[in-house]
Amino acid sequence: MASVGLQPTSGLRESSGHALAVGADSLPEEMNDMKIRDDKEMEATVIDGNSTETGHIIVTTIGGRNGQPKQTISYMAERAVGRGSFGVVFQAKCLETGEAVAIKKVLQDKRYKNRELQVMRLLDHPNVVSLKHCFFSTSEKDELYLNLVLEYVPETVHRVIKHYSKLTQRMPIIYVKLYAYQIFRALSYIHRSIGVCHRDIKPQNLLVNPHTHQVKLCDFGSAKVLVKGEPNISYICSRYYRAPELIFGATEYTTAIDIWSAGCVLAELLLGHPLFPGESGVDQLVEIIKILGTPTREEIKCMNPNYTEFKFPQIKAHPWHKIFHKRMPPEAVDLVSRLLQYSPTLRCSALDALIHPFFDELRDPNTRLPNARFLPPLFNFKPHELKGVPADVIMKLIPEHARKQCSFLGL
Repeated sequence: MASVGLQPTSGLRESSGHALAVGADSLPEEMNDMKIRDDKEMEATVIDGNSTETGHIIVTTIGGRNGQPKQTISYMAERAVGRGSFGVVFQAKCLETGEAVAIKKVLQDKRYKNRELQVMRLLDHPNVVSLKHCFFSTSEKDELYLNLVLEYVPETVHRVIKHYSKLTQRMPIIYVKLYAYQIFRALSYIHRSIGVCHRDIKPQNLLVNPHTHQVKLCDFGSAKVLVKGEPNISYICSRYYRAPELIFGATEYTTAIDIWSAGCVLAELLLGHPLFPGESGVDQLVEIIKILGTPTREEIKCMNPNYTEFKFPQIKAHPWHKIFHKRMPPEAVDLVSRLLQYSPTLRCSALDALIHPFFDELRDPNTRLPNARFLPPLFNFKPHELKGVPADVIMKLIPEHARKQCSFLGL
């Protein structure tokens, strides 16, 4: 499991540090009916004290409501795979099935619903890590913990990048295309179908199955439904991947912050190192200006209208093709340039990115992985993923050989 972002664990702290109750005015309809199940529905027994220590067993009961039979599930904790102020993520094994899972254990503020749990319950997509179930546990100090039981995926994009970097090799371009495509498919789904902004896209939060090369977005601890006119905290997202409007302190941002982050991840896949490695919030802006040049007054207005009077040193943009090596496919450079725009409204959407020519090789039925195996599923779209997508875009998105997978389209 990836290391997970360091946002407040309830996920409900926003601007000025005030606690926001998750109300009907700030959530889509599906969320209004969501309730964290009470302890009667989710009885959890923690055997032998600290459940995250290797060899300790957690026993929990699921079902027992609406005539469903009660079922006991036991997990043996194997090792911690991520730690932070949020709590801990550990790998565990289900003793009944032998299946490996990841359990994210977070301190639960009893006064609030857990936003991460609410978001996770809405998600169902091949490129998003799935929530198997959840349960509560208590510590000796009577602290309440929420345990999210998630599918376990062994690798992260971060570790794959480091692997190639240590070998002083470039990642094969087919892997760059595969990983980036699946990132944009996950983002298109959460942005368009669910209406959620992830707010912490980075290589550590992108899980990879090293055998199939399927990518799954994880860690929704910072995720939020963004409501127009409602303020959000700007100190969000890990530094190297933080959109410039966040650095400028914008509180009315959009899902375009995830697109900027994804552009930074794509550039890192191509380069083998972060594109904007700032050492502080201000230095982060300096790193961006060194490549994109000084933002114009109009661009600053698009990011945060309160900053238009600030004076910046005038620096010319560095041509994108000079950032990357000479043999870099021009389509790759073009896509990066469309994602990393100062003006949030000028960044292409995740759906636009999916139909970009950079990914045409993935739509070729003859394309194979370097080991001659087939690519992971890329075109198994469900109706809600394509709702409202124009027919001409669908034709570009789904190659002819894959259209039978989407029979609901009637193509």
